[in-house]
Amino acid sequence: MSTPMGTENSVWEERIAAAWAAFDEYGEERADEFRALIDGLVAELPADSPVGPFERACAFDSTGHSDKAVPLYQEALRRGLSGYRARRTKIQLASSLRNTGRAEEGVALLEPELTAPSDELDDAVRATLALCLSSLGRDREGLSLVLGALAPHLPRYQRSMANYARELVRSE
Repeated sequence: MSTPMGTENSVWEERIAAAWAAFDEYGEERADEFRALIDGLVAELPADSPVGPFERACAFDSTGHSDKAVPLYQEALRRGLSGYRARRTKIQLASSLRNTGRAEEGVALLEPELTAPSDELDDAVRATLALCLSSLGRDREGLSLVLGALAPHLPRYQRSMANYARELVRSE
């Protein structure tokens, strides 16, 4: 079953989604088995596919190996990963960089995402960037990002919280 296929293959996409949906069933004791499942699916992709290193990075990251995930995320981006997965890669790579003591690189990776076209990952960008900033001792900036992301979701006080978020960084 190693026929080359693009990620536009909906059957493959369904299978990778099903593997991730079952992730919690594996637990820590079966992390190797889960990564092998992902490796098997990735083996069906063309050798130069940017999706392969992305999925492998996610599997390492999700099983507690940020150090092994970082170079795979970077490889996915080098190979030209685009769209939704590229944005996910930047968020997850920044988080992994932070986890491995490289928060500054995470900030540099995510700051441009603040002005990228908006999508459902906007709040994840801000939350991950806030964690990176906090790791660098820039807690006020991080809190400002988190409050700014939270404000639109509140049933009341949206304007006040958005203003407070802006004031946190103005008063530094």
